[in-house]
Amino acid sequence: MDIALHRKLLEDISKGKETALAELYGIFKGMVYNTALSYLQDQHAAEEVTQDVFVKIYQGASSFEGKSAPSTWIYRITINKAKDYLDYQKRQKRFGFVSSLFPGDEAAKPIDLPVFDHPGAILENKENARILFQVIDLLPEQQKTAFILSYVEDLARQEVADVMELSLKAVESLLQRAKNNLRKKLEDFRPQSRRNK
Repeated sequence: MDIALHRKLLEDISKGKETALAELYGIFKGMVYNTALSYLQDQHAAEEVTQDVFVKIYQGASSFEGKSAPSTWIYRITINKAKDYLDYQKRQKRFGFVSSLFPGDEAAKPIDLPVFDHPGAILENKENARILFQVIDLLPEQQKTAFILSYVEDLARQEVADVMELSLKAVESLLQRAKNNLRKKLEDFRPQSRRNK
């Protein structure tokens, strides 16, 4: 990654240069979309969050202090926007549940996460990837974030720590717990016949 170019683009964006935003978008849109998709497991939501991320970059470029790589800053924005989206969905579901308690009110139906094919999954592994992402979604938030950044986005541990604003030791601990939890949860997805052997 050309960190100097990315810093220059952010500087130009902070000065209102839309061509710089378009160039940065071309460089990072895939990374942002894939991270959002891993987190949200919904293509439409991932597209929406991707747009929100670049709006945030455009509005907040002047606040980038250069203490980390631009990619780290953009990952952090992406994770935060994905969390905001999930929080909004949870609020909508709670509202739907409360509304359903009062006859006559139109209840909003909870939205289940759809099955999706992640672009990073190889064709013959689509089914395994689908199950894995369903299980990843069950992890506690911090474990989920650390796992996605480390094993789906393939970031170095130190960059994961930078994105999450945690120590390297804390990230390693989260990953260990995430792997243990995934191992247990994946057992539940094995066919009953195989578990009984």
